Amino acid sequence: MILPAGKIASGKLVQAFAYGAKIVAINGNFDDALRIVQELGERDGFVIVNSINPDRIAGQKTAAFEIVEVLGNAPDFHLLPVGNAGNITAYWAGYQEYYACQRTCPERQLNGSTRLPAMIGFQAAGAAPIFHNRIIENPETVASAIRIGNPASWKQARVAIEESRGAIDIVSDGEIVAAQTWLARHEGIFVEPASAAAIAGLFKCCDSKDARYSFKEIPEESRIVCTVTGHGLKDPDVIQEQIEALIPVAPITSEVRRVLGL
Repeated sequence: MILPAGKIASGKLVQAFAYGAKIVAINGNFDDALRIVQELGERDGFVIVNSINPDRIAGQKTAAFEIVEVLGNAPDFHLLPVGNAGNITAYWAGYQEYYACQRTCPERQLNGSTRLPAMIGFQAAGAAPIFHNRIIENPETVASAIRIGNPASWKQARVAIEESRGAIDIVSDGEIVAAQTWLARHEGIFVEPASAAAIAGLFKCCDSKDARYSFKEIPEESRIVCTVTGHGLKDPDVIQEQIEALIPVAPITSEVRRVLGL
């Protein structure tokens, strides 16, 4: 496992150590690590398992099949976080394959997929190479899983966005953290910051005239799917900072009542 030193969420690093992974930390970012992994992947005995592996895309695309099966049709819009851009690439491939099979394999009795969704991808403002159409040399965002300056599936993601008549937009770290908190407190779903980018994007689409897609372009009755990809314990660092800011009080009921505002 090749990783950028100090740039990996503690939850992910702990799991790698627990399972006995051979870990090499480098003085660089994720894109440097990917470059080295690609070079190693050319040798016998190594297999790259991230989104540049076509088998991974083939597996991920089946999530689109499940969405159509559950909804009875493809959504009007599908919103996703975009880092290495494997998800948006895979989901679009899945929707296309399901749609084509519905038209050419009626004997399979599939739920009717009569449309294809617009794919809307959201990158963190400090790590938005596709949005800006240029490599970001030093990407920065609290959302570690999308802290990528040169996505491996950049070209495929562009194709997905253009073919689906979708868009790529950005959300700030503040919007991401706010969406993460909202999702946990209102829906009981705790996701890592990168996953919350899709929810932050949804709020931006509905509330901001500055968004590439405004509420006027996503009608109120549209069917929207947001992909939230990773559990919050994979990247707990933002929440951990809040925990560390807690100040203990004396073990006295009156003090506890004061802090609780009672």
